[in-house]
Amino acid sequence: MISYFRANKTVQPYPTMTLADVTAQFEKQAAQASGLNNTFKFQLDEGTVYLDFTGDEPVVHNEDKEADCTITMSLDTMEKLRKGELNPMVAAMTGKVKIKGDMALAMKLREIMGG
Repeated sequence: MISYFRANKTVQPYPTMTLADVTAQFEKQAAQASGLNNTFKFQLDEGTVYLDFTGDEPVVHNEDKEADCTITMSLDTMEKLRKGELNPMVAAMTGKVKIKGDMALAMKLREIMGG
């Protein structure tokens, strides 16, 4: 892994998460989500994570399918959001996060975005 030096400290660069990491975290957190009855797609630089809450059990996979709400961002941005280092509204307003579809649905995802 490449790192860089700052004030005599080694700092690991972003992203340290992979698509597999993000998918696994969403699988774990989707099982605990309630009140969602829609489909969501996260378009990341490594690929897609698709979340389907329309059935009896949530389904998470990496197929690129149409969704009610599509959220596009880098893995770096995803990690910063999950760690609380970046405010979701600031990310959206600065173009680091792009939302296609219903913005209200994207706001509902807050319960599964957290760590």
